Amino acid sequence: MSCQKLTDTPGDDNGPSTQLNISYGSDPLQKMDIYLPGGRNTTTTKVMVLIHGGGWTEGDKADFTSYVSTIQTLLPGYAIFNINYRLAANNSNLFPTQENDVKAAIDLIYSKRNDYKISGKFVLLGASAGGHLALLQGYKYTTPVKVKAVVSFFGPTDLNALFNSNIIAAAIMAGVVGGTPTTHASMYQQSSPATFVNASTPPTILLQGGIDPLVPPAQAEVLKTALGNAGVINQYVFYPNEGHGWIGANLTDSFTKIAAFLNANVN
Repeated sequence: MSCQKLTDTPGDDNGPSTQLNISYGSDPLQKMDIYLPGGRNTTTTKVMVLIHGGGWTEGDKADFTSYVSTIQTLLPGYAIFNINYRLAANNSNLFPTQENDVKAAIDLIYSKRNDYKISGKFVLLGASAGGHLALLQGYKYTTPVKVKAVVSFFGPTDLNALFNSNIIAAAIMAGVVGGTPTTHASMYQQSSPATFVNASTPPTILLQGGIDPLVPPAQAEVLKTALGNAGVINQYVFYPNEGHGWIGANLTDSFTKIAAFLNANVN
């Protein structure tokens, strides 16, 4: 699909604007959807980057589209960038391709903040593989922008431990990394958000289901412990009877808690 600019307030270059499938690179998957609020400015307009899941091998930014209006309602005034990234398949686009794409998208958004009329106050939100990528970006990189907070729905945090947690996870990890923690030790370490926790790590809210068959609660718990030991502001939201994703009242509760956490910690 070609780039589209769907909505704009007529005669007002600072009105609400929706722009779909905007390229941040040359690959067809390096696209993002942009939702800009009206009345924005480069001082106070915060930015939320959404990163979809799918085991680094599938999924699409469309997975988050239905939640954009919820985020806009709970966090009015945020500019939202919903991004795609290249997917690992058939021994191509292996790690760190996805990490690099997220960084490229964020670098471009930041470089165009005057054009978009947005501030440098960035928040990253991801689910599953997207949660992993949000945490990794937020923890590993401080330039050109140091993100203000990270939101992770059941994102992997320690890839070595994840590989050893279950057969499905091991198969996925071997496929996207290109080997095991024994053959690719450095890549597993450098791709694990937990590796990069320190006292300046951004405030983080982790949301986790207790019966998740793919990303066990231990992944969130080990990160929560590391964040606490480093003195980093964090919140762990645990739903004991939920799996790898949830709907209904608990999802509503999740977004309410996310909004409260961001309102308290992103200034």
